[in-house]
Amino acid sequence: MKKIVGVLAFLFCLGLSFAADKAEGLWKSIDDEDNEVTAVWQIYEEGGLLFGKMLAVVDCPQDELAEDCKKSYKGFPLSGNVNEMPLVGTPWIFNMKKDSDGNWSGGKIIDPDEGKMYGCVIKYLAKGEKHKKYTAKEPTLAMAGTIGPIQVFQYWLPATQADIDAIVSLYPPKNNR
Repeated sequence: MKKIVGVLAFLFCLGLSFAADKAEGLWKSIDDEDNEVTAVWQIYEEGGLLFGKMLAVVDCPQDELAEDCKKSYKGFPLSGNVNEMPLVGTPWIFNMKKDSDGNWSGGKIIDPDEGKMYGCVIKYLAKGEKHKKYTAKEPTLAMAGTIGPIQVFQYWLPATQADIDAIVSLYPPKNNR
């Protein structure tokens, strides 16, 4: 019996070591100026790196292409012409390296509306945690696009499948209209 309990305890601890990073999950990007949701993102880890792709985007059809992007970007994780890829489902955040649980840097983010690529920093904030002048009222991702030492942060909030469904119903793909 002691051996079974020991094995179960070991397996439980092993499972904890493979638990998802705090930054992983569904997040709503929030516009700095009007505090409106702009998209729902899936942040995920793959091969030890962090990525992020939009699952739903506001104000355009869900099958809209990233026509304002360049054909290619250094280090972009997919092959093909980036300016022919869809806004939804393409990893616009890529190659982030883990600093600590919930904290990532060293990767890139592309703003598909402008076609510009920036450095990227992600910091997970627990409820009540402060970052600069912002205090998290709920779990939050502090997302920064960076140019050299300059970091411009947005604060992203948790999202659900219902958030994705609501956006898709308002802005369905062109081919489903």
